Amino acid sequence: MNDFSYDKHTHEEFSFGVTQAGRQDFFAGGAFHRSHPGNVIVFNPGEVHDGRSGIDDTLQYRMVYVHPTQLEPMLSSAGVKQSQDFQIADKLLEDPKIRQAILNLASLVENKTDDKLQQECELYQLAEGIAQRYREYSPEHPARKIDRLLLQARDYIHANIKVDMSLDDISRSANLSKYHFLRMFRQQFGITPHQYVLNCRINRAREALESGVALDDVVFGYGFSDLSHFNRRFKPIYGMTPKQYQQHFLSA
Repeated sequence: MNDFSYDKHTHEEFSFGVTQAGRQDFFAGGAFHRSHPGNVIVFNPGEVHDGRSGIDDTLQYRMVYVHPTQLEPMLSSAGVKQSQDFQIADKLLEDPKIRQAILNLASLVENKTDDKLQQECELYQLAEGIAQRYREYSPEHPARKIDRLLLQARDYIHANIKVDMSLDDISRSANLSKYHFLRMFRQQFGITPHQYVLNCRINRAREALESGVALDDVVFGYGFSDLSHFNRRFKPIYGMTPKQYQQHFLSA
């Protein structure tokens, strides 16, 4: 953004932004604000605001818009009381968790990611960050014994690991509402259902590589969009690309 400013306006959605370069100056909530790189900007639905670059350098930022009907059930699941009327008090935040959740969501949109399970789990991460920030998050201690319904969901994931699963599909297998299920699953296993599904797919893909299955067949057989996507997920866990792993394993 260069030599441009937004007039005062509103959105019907929650607006979440991250300033990445330059300085972002804006008016909101009856006051002027200056956002530096790394800062999070928040506008509630219907909140009047404007925006402009505050210095000569080019302003770079990411902004995502989440409708209240999408965010409210996630906030409720994360423990926010009165989630239907919840308003975020601050316009400017320094919060690494919320910042990363916004950037993750923006990346999904920019890359046109169709994975609804990933989208909803990333949105929950944002809602959880907001709940924690405003001290409305009330994590329960994981049960000593894994809930039978969660075991049903886990079995469903394992049985359908090659299929494109949604949060609705998995929660339905446990006979739970998807928002309640999402909270319970994260409390029990320490990761979101999407992270769990991804981990299972990587493990099954690794076994296929060890069996000599062609790399392209592994990529598309286990739900990765392309080889680059598979590489990005595989290498941080095993320290080498899938191709290198297969060559190393089969030559050992």
